[in-house]
Amino acid sequence: MAVRIVMPRLGDFMTEGIVARWAKAQGDAVTQGELIAEIESEKLNYELEATSDGIMHHAVDEGATVGVDDVIGYLLAEGEEPPQERQPTASAVGAPSPAAAAPQRRAPSRARGDVVPSTPGARRLAANLGVDISLVTPTGPRGRVVDADVRAYHEAQQAAAQPKAPQGMPEPSKIEPLRGIRRAIAQNMRDSLSGTAQLSYFLEVDVTDAQSLRREASRESGVGITMAGVLIKACAESLKRVPALNSILIDDNVVYFDEVNMGVAVALDDGLIVPVLKGVQDMTMSQIAEGVQQLSEKARAGTLSSSDIGGGTFTISVLGVVDGFTPILNPPQNALLGVGRSVQKPVVRRGEIVVREMMTLSLTGDHQVIDGAIAASFFRRLQQLVERPAALFR
Repeated sequence: MAVRIVMPRLGDFMTEGIVARWAKAQGDAVTQGELIAEIESEKLNYELEATSDGIMHHAVDEGATVGVDDVIGYLLAEGEEPPQERQPTASAVGAPSPAAAAPQRRAPSRARGDVVPSTPGARRLAANLGVDISLVTPTGPRGRVVDADVRAYHEAQQAAAQPKAPQGMPEPSKIEPLRGIRRAIAQNMRDSLSGTAQLSYFLEVDVTDAQSLRREASRESGVGITMAGVLIKACAESLKRVPALNSILIDDNVVYFDEVNMGVAVALDDGLIVPVLKGVQDMTMSQIAEGVQQLSEKARAGTLSSSDIGGGTFTISVLGVVDGFTPILNPPQNALLGVGRSVQKPVVRRGEIVVREMMTLSLTGDHQVIDGAIAASFFRRLQQLVERPAALFR
């Protein structure tokens, strides 16, 4: 009996994924546990393994975007045919909607409901690419539509739908569609800004003593403690005092947590990913440093699991080359801390001008849940901990 291979769900908010690569070719024998495909979601890459033995049958091509739980292939018994169930509509990443482009060639006129003479491969390819096969001009034997006809039609659609620069602008040097992680980030950011009432607050804090203590602690423990680790610890302690920021908003309900699961933004070559360090409220500074390092290494190697990126209750994003910035919320979380660079500045202390190392922090909150008073309370506690940091290193 055919075993369905479906698009896995790799996160709470994943709705679709991309079949980045088939590791087994059509018709290959597959053993349970073998790698059969590489799946790319908006957050991570995932190696999909076979759940049983069988003969590989692809239902979609490489590069196809498929909804969660939709069929992407089958594992068949020897000599078995794949089920004739309706295949998921899938499209090449970045491909325009078929309705948005016109074909270059005219297909024969056909009445609605007519059977289109075509090869099985052409019909599968048309379904995968979202092409209406009745519009394709046949060139195969006896007037049949073949694979090459479908591909030619699809390429013509893509060419016709290529975006044009506005009038008066120079000729583009390159046109590149948003793909993969970058495409998902763009959609998530639009959704975040349209679905929340975001407001950002800024505070400059003195990190001179914190920098000194973290260097000393790093030497003593042998663990590389960064300023980001110090701020993660300080945030976890501050969230105990101001729990409104350690919450999410679901269907007009505010859900609060005692456990702090800290999202830590990690920059990749093609975008940003936010792995989650779980249970930070109970961790020492060294444990936080080790946990962040492990997650960062996994993120850059593309080996994060779905559990590594889910369940965050608060996020910190470090962008150390700028003084400050306005971070965008990571829904459904209600708050996010942005961290700018630390730099020596002249400041007034006890009536005298002295040089101290200063850092700008930016807190973005959903004003539906977090008003100015709540944000100010969090910032006051955070500033106390960062500027008098001895308690963080106990």
